[in-house]
Amino acid sequence: MRSPQGTLAMPRPGKALVGAMGILLFVWIAFAVAINYAKLDVEAFKLLAGNTPAILRGQVWRLLTAGLIHMPTGSEGVSHIVMVLLGLYFLGAPLEERWGSKRFALFLVGSTVFGFVAQVAVEALLPSVVGQEYWFGAIGAVEAIAVAWALSSRGQVVQLFFVLPVSATGLLIFVIGVSVLGLIARNHPSEGLVTPFGGMLAGYLFGAGGTPPARRLWLKLRYFWLSARAAKYRRSRPALRVIDGEERSGLRPKPDVDKRTLN
Repeated sequence: MRSPQGTLAMPRPGKALVGAMGILLFVWIAFAVAINYAKLDVEAFKLLAGNTPAILRGQVWRLLTAGLIHMPTGSEGVSHIVMVLLGLYFLGAPLEERWGSKRFALFLVGSTVFGFVAQVAVEALLPSVVGQEYWFGAIGAVEAIAVAWALSSRGQVVQLFFVLPVSATGLLIFVIGVSVLGLIARNHPSEGLVTPFGGMLAGYLFGAGGTPPARRLWLKLRYFWLSARAAKYRRSRPALRVIDGEERSGLRPKPDVDKRTLN
């Protein structure tokens, strides 16, 4: 990442990004070798893929494991994993440097699950429009990272694929535009038709700006909750009356029978 006046430099991935890319590549190689050479039944692959009816029946682990697997066969499989790894590398490294490894790792996992939850929700409502038997891959997380970087890096430029400088605004337009064109064409990617939009929404909610919209909403809700508790406490507190040690007449103060006087 660089400023418009700076020099191009290769991103330096942090621990979380290196770990995520390593896991995705290892899982892809394992399935590719097992299916293409060891004749592993493809049903084993499908056990980890997203499937809306299965998830609605309680197999919720698919919301996470579906993001770990990618097409294991043919040139489409190579393109699938390579595009994901490149997207994570060029866009994820600047975010991890800015956020730290812990927040970045949580964002990766959360945006992956959020994108697939969106796929399940819309597919359950409109199965004839966006229905897809199985879906898998980390493109939703890549889209989330792209949106988060674009919205928190105004005026900056990222060098995609080593040679292509792209501004934050240009990247945002490109990511949204490609997904919308795919929706219009009813192109069903491996991740599902809705997952990229869920990923983009996750990028906005959890990664945009210094304080993301989701955190701002949470802080407002927490403020209102604490204010309501404080108001309830003030209403329930008994009224107190403060008096001097003795009344001016010189007599001892009357006993506080009803316990409403603070002496």
